[in-house]
Amino acid sequence: MPRFVRCMLIFLSMYLLIAAKSQAYPERPITIVVPFSTGGSADILARMVSEGLSTSLGKPVIVENRTGAGGTIAAAYVAKAPADGYTLLMGVTATQTVAPFIYKNLQYDPEKDFKPIIPVAQIPVVFVVNAGIKADTLKEFLLFAKSQPAPMSYASAGTGGTSHLTGELFQSETKVVFTHIPYKGASPAMVDLLSGRVDMIFDHLPTVLANIQNGKLKALGVAGVQRAKALPQVPTLKEAGVAGVEVNSWFGLLAPAGTPNAIVSKLHQEVQRYLMRPETQLRLASIGAESMPMSSQEFSKQIEIDRKNWEKLMREINF
Repeated sequence: MPRFVRCMLIFLSMYLLIAAKSQAYPERPITIVVPFSTGGSADILARMVSEGLSTSLGKPVIVENRTGAGGTIAAAYVAKAPADGYTLLMGVTATQTVAPFIYKNLQYDPEKDFKPIIPVAQIPVVFVVNAGIKADTLKEFLLFAKSQPAPMSYASAGTGGTSHLTGELFQSETKVVFTHIPYKGASPAMVDLLSGRVDMIFDHLPTVLANIQNGKLKALGVAGVQRAKALPQVPTLKEAGVAGVEVNSWFGLLAPAGTPNAIVSKLHQEVQRYLMRPETQLRLASIGAESMPMSSQEFSKQIEIDRKNWEKLMREINF
């Protein structure tokens, strides 16, 4: 048998084997790795998706929290996992677009090591302060902050994350200095914010919404181009007098590079079907999240656009 024919037969056999495996997928539990602690926006959305996928795929979908280094520990773990669709990442803006500009020895390549599957939601970033702060508007807050003998403190879910960098942008635009206090996730940051150990935070709406509604926190502005649907009475930071702090924050599923297209397509189809259900839309709205319908290819392009935008912003604030 000619060598060319033998090579073609081997290639065809491998293709058929991969296709068969993809059709049988999943044969065992799937794990969604979350880069932050329980209770944060990434965790909330991952657990929603896990419920939907568990039902539609007929196999358990487990959420595993791997915290640290602004989410990059979890991302590096998934990047090195087998490309078989059984280990997925709940990726966020920080891990996929910002990390390369912060960590010199990043253990993964956000562009080459992942295959985007689907964005789960986009979430407004809201500037909130402890209810004890004597300010009800952004203008009043800035006057109050400037009058303090020492810099006020702002919490974040970790160095290099969206909450941290939004705070850096805010300082750059307002010319007011604050002290950054990083935490290992949004939940511990929220504990100290509510107790008054720190003064403020820029955080994703699902993490702070309940405490805004019960009066324990004050929302002074939304770091976006438009108001949040769940907080229509709260102005954008630009409307409130501070332009230049517009942050696009998304959460989405990604697989290790090399994951078969058939598996990516199946996951996209099942997650999209779940996200478009009326009950899921209501659930997303109740936590302040908004759906972001996109194909896998469109999601990949969005990540590329955001990476370029963050690179520009990082240069502007000399980070």
